Amino acid sequence: MSENNLLMLLAIIGGLIIFALAAYAGKLLKQLKQQRQAQTAANALHKKKHAEHDVKVLDSAVIIVRAMKESQCEYAEGAWRLNVLLDSLKLSENLTEQFPAIVELYESIKHHSILDERKQLPKKERMMQDVERMKVEAKLTEQIDAELELLHETVLNRKSELNSALTSH
Repeated sequence: MSENNLLMLLAIIGGLIIFALAAYAGKLLKQLKQQRQAQTAANALHKKKHAEHDVKVLDSAVIIVRAMKESQCEYAEGAWRLNVLLDSLKLSENLTEQFPAIVELYESIKHHSILDERKQLPKKERMMQDVERMKVEAKLTEQIDAELELLHETVLNRKSELNSALTSH
């Protein structure tokens, strides 16, 4: 085999290796693109599910706020329910921080017994919890009244934002 033929053979083999590597790189780039698209779709679905969850939670919050404003729900019970609901939001963080009186009421009563546990308490202890709750409610009533208006508006606005985001996708 002559030197020219050997160089030609090596050039052909080198070209084939380069072609194979380029084809493999192209395949990897295509897979990467598909993975990114799948990840983007999964993220969008995840965000949509969180938004749907938050809309349901905010619907419940609106009902509780209205009930509190119309004196159909005691402030203590409403504060308890609102704190639990607002803490469960996935896409709307730190909402409870905007309503310190509602949070303060919740924090001051969250250790109280409820349901069957409350029924099992001696009457004197139940009365002590009731007095404690009423004192805190009386102290915070004006602040809570103001916060309920703001909370109602905030929840409706956030719900509207989430619904807009859900319908735009």
